[in-house]
Amino acid sequence: QVQLVESGGGLVQAGGSLRLSCAASGRTFSDYAMGWFRQVPAGKERECVGAISKNGVSTYYADSVKGRFTISRDNAKNTVYLQMNSLKPEDTAVYYCAGVYSASYYRVVLDKSKYDYWGQGTQVTVSS
Repeated sequence: QVQLVESGGGLVQAGGSLRLSCAASGRTFSDYAMGWFRQVPAGKERECVGAISKNGVSTYYADSVKGRFTISRDNAKNTVYLQMNSLKPEDTAVYYCAGVYSASYYRVVLDKSKYDYWGQGTQVTVSS
């Protein structure tokens, strides 16, 4: 089992920044590809905003956040981060981190159904 705990969410004005952290425990963190997802209430799909390979070399960003968000990881600290800059009201959502075991060092996983472990989520609210 892998336990994931997100932190760093909050209320910020448009144009501001937040850094989300996701601390992992329970297994060898460096064996897992990681992703950040977000979900807006009212039934919308949970979308992948960023994903990172287990060695941190390969990354993916959704078009809606490209150039504004940066995903990174520190395997020594068992933590994955999502730096969010130039925030917009449409970034308001609950943000989740997720992990999946990966044999490949360079694989990024975009499909939420492939992830085995999820955090509890952290609310990000961007005011206009």
